Amino acid sequence: MQFALNEDQIAIRDMALAFAAEKIAPHALRWDEEKHFPVEVMREAATLGMGGIYIRDDVGGSAMLRFDAALIFEALATGCPTTSAFISIHNMASWMIDAFGSDTQRQKWLPKLCSMELIASYCLTEPGAGSDAAALRTRAVRDGDHYVLNGQKQFISGAGGTDLLVAMVRTGGDGPGGISTLVIDGKTPGVSFGANERKMGWNAQPTRAVMFENARVPVANLLSEEGTGFKIAMAGLDGGRLNITACSLGGAQTALDKARSYMKERKAFGKRLDEFQALQFRLADMAIELEAARTFLWRAAAALDRKDPDATMLCAMAKRFGTDVGFEVANHALQLHGGYGYLSEYGIEKIVRDLRVHQILEGTNEIMRLIVARKLIEGAR
Repeated sequence: MQFALNEDQIAIRDMALAFAAEKIAPHALRWDEEKHFPVEVMREAATLGMGGIYIRDDVGGSAMLRFDAALIFEALATGCPTTSAFISIHNMASWMIDAFGSDTQRQKWLPKLCSMELIASYCLTEPGAGSDAAALRTRAVRDGDHYVLNGQKQFISGAGGTDLLVAMVRTGGDGPGGISTLVIDGKTPGVSFGANERKMGWNAQPTRAVMFENARVPVANLLSEEGTGFKIAMAGLDGGRLNITACSLGGAQTALDKARSYMKERKAFGKRLDEFQALQFRLADMAIELEAARTFLWRAAAALDRKDPDATMLCAMAKRFGTDVGFEVANHALQLHGGYGYLSEYGIEKIVRDLRVHQILEGTNEIMRLIVARKLIEGAR
């Protein structure tokens, strides 16, 4: 069990922290306000190995561990949770190709994905299939050497601004056994995108519906075999849940740091805010919860790296706990700022808005409880 970082891990974390401080944090408020998708900055991150963190090195990946990825995404999120979260989504989609694709597919797409010359989106959710992902209806019908796709995906991060879509589609009957995974060129005729959604947060990455209307996708773009798509999607989500938890903790850490600085400067009733014991206790509780969540994240990441039988449950546990803690810490930090926390220039309200969605995506926190409960009940039989 690991409770301290080794020299390599400290170097990885510090590299990502420095990049976040120099390249991301100074622009985060403007990106949010202008709804700017910072592709060029993400490509700079890719030159440091962050475009394919846990992709094998024969195709340009960094071949790091999920534990390393957790350190990187938390560090990047100290600058902007939204930007860090999208880089994590790109990594998740790329990993699916690395883990389940043929060597031909890996060599075709992954070198450019690792450099982020190509950028990927992950397409699972549909208008009528969110938490119940096995009920997805987007249909892919075999026609010679192609599949003909019809249907719609919803809430797709990066859609319209990315190059490849790693999509779960129905090639067979109802239920999870009828789902397959296709890698789709975003410029394929018959693929179109909805308007950029107006959202509470995550404004520095576009979110759009993806529509398929008789879109022809080569059979050669099928990952693994027909009927394995649900398994591929769920395998990707284990790591995705760790990544989004890390993004929550990074954003919350910045919020906590801002609150500490503000409390040293702000006075009320003749005393600095950090001299009031009640507020000291609030800070202490925030730090304790954040550290507990970080420790939990590390434990789950280590379990996923060693392919522990309980890894899926631990990832769900860490996601539920960490994203709840991240949001609550950021929300308390806003409260400690008083009215100033509600102003955009202080950067706290953006973090609160960005972190709120982490309790919903990569599986809602209610679904995380369901995963844990099922594992506990199965184990008791």
